[in-house]
Amino acid sequence: MEAIKETNFSFANQTGFYRGKVRDVYYFEDRLAVVATDRISAFDVVLPRPIPYKGQVLNQIASLFLTATADIVPNWVIATPDPSVTIGYRCEPFKVEMVIRGYLAGHAWREYKAGKRTLCGVSLPDGLRENDKLPEPIITPTTKADEGHDEDISREEILAKKIVSEEDYLKLEDYTRSLFARGTALAKEQGLILVDTKYEFGKYNGQIYLIDEIHTPDSSRYFYSEGYAERQEKGEPQRQLSKEFVRQWLIENGFQGKEGQTVPEMTDDVVQQISERYIELFGMVTGQKFEKMNYNEVLKRIEQNVEKTIFSLKG
Repeated sequence: MEAIKETNFSFANQTGFYRGKVRDVYYFEDRLAVVATDRISAFDVVLPRPIPYKGQVLNQIASLFLTATADIVPNWVIATPDPSVTIGYRCEPFKVEMVIRGYLAGHAWREYKAGKRTLCGVSLPDGLRENDKLPEPIITPTTKADEGHDEDISREEILAKKIVSEEDYLKLEDYTRSLFARGTALAKEQGLILVDTKYEFGKYNGQIYLIDEIHTPDSSRYFYSEGYAERQEKGEPQRQLSKEFVRQWLIENGFQGKEGQTVPEMTDDVVQQISERYIELFGMVTGQKFEKMNYNEVLKRIEQNVEKTIFSLKG
C-alpha cells in the first residue's frame, strides 16, 4: 500500500524545515509550505505505519472549512497547489490551543467520570452522562507543547502566566465561539453534530490569523444526528465520526501512550481499514465524493507543485 511517510525536499530559497507528528513544514521567509503526510498519531505518539490517503483527506477537508470560515477570521492559507499541500503565511503561533466542547465526550468525559467537576477553570454540573449536550459550549484550552503531551490550562492561568495577552485572548475566545457555531451549522447540513474541536491561532504582521487545519476528523469529533437522542435515552454509545476509532483500537490492544507500553502491530488489514474510514469520513463531513490522488511519483509531483507556487508568489 503506497503512502507518504515523510518528505525530504531541498527547495531553492528554503529557509528552514520542521517535521511535526504528521506534517512536514518547509519555510520560505514569511511563507511556508505544509505537506500533509500520511503519518498518523494517537496519544501523542506517531504510529509506525502511514495510512494511505489520510494526508489528502485532512488537507482537503481543512481547505474547504478554512474557505467556509474566512469571513469570521482571516486564515493563513494562500494556495493549495496539491491534494496534500497547503502554502500560506508563516504566523507566530500562540502557545495555546483553543479547545471548545459542546458535549461531554472524550477527554472531558474521562475527567468528569474520574470525579472532576472543574475542567480548565470551567465548572460542570453534577448528573451528566457521557455524550450529554452541555448547557452551553465550554472553552477548555491546552498548552501547545513542542514535545510530549499538551496540558489542560485555564483562562486565568494563561493570563497570569502572560502566555497570551488579555486583549488577544478575549479575541481568541470570540473567534473560537464563532467558528464553533459555523462548524455546528455546517455539520448539521450533513446530518452531523460537531461535538468538540480545537482551533489554533497565530499572528502575522500584528494581526490574528486562524492557522493549521480545522474541523477535520483529527482535530474534531462528530456524532451522527440521527438517533442521537434515542441512544442517549438508552445509555448506548453514540455513532462517531472522528479519530476516536483509532484510539479505541489502541486501547483495546493495551496501548495508551504510557511508558513501557508497545504499539500493537499494524497489519495490512488494519492499515487498509483505517484508510477506508478516513475516506468515508471525508464524504460524510463534506458531502462531496473523494477523488483518490495518484501515488505514482507523488513526491516528485509535490516537489514540482511547491516549487512552482512558491516561485509564482515570489514573482
